[in-house]
Amino acid sequence: MNASDRALLAYAPANSPLRTERAIEHQVIAKVTAGLTEAIRNSPNDFPALARALHDNRQLWTVLAADVAQAENRLPEMLRAQIFYLAEFTTIHTARVLRGEAGAEPLVEINTAILKGLCDASRLMGAA
Repeated sequence: MNASDRALLAYAPANSPLRTERAIEHQVIAKVTAGLTEAIRNSPNDFPALARALHDNRQLWTVLAADVAQAENRLPEMLRAQIFYLAEFTTIHTARVLRGEAGAEPLVEINTAILKGLCDASRLMGAA
């Protein structure tokens, strides 16, 4: 079990039914994205909540980057590189958001695209 697996399982309810790694990843990313979306909506009145949501999102991307950096990761090399790049972007953009230089919406857009990719991949695997 790699760092990504351990981190994803930490977010899963203890009594949940058996789920695939992809389903667990989807659940965690969806939860972080929902929290970030809510924090953006309330950010004019609650900057600490936005900072917490940004921290959660940055932690998620740190775990994803660590996972794709491992030699035993089975994703195609190009996809691993793209995920690693997105993790770097997320770190840099999060710092800009915290300094008030940018909005957090691009972070939600990235997460949403990843969620869509996970859903599309699940559909393709189910059709195979």
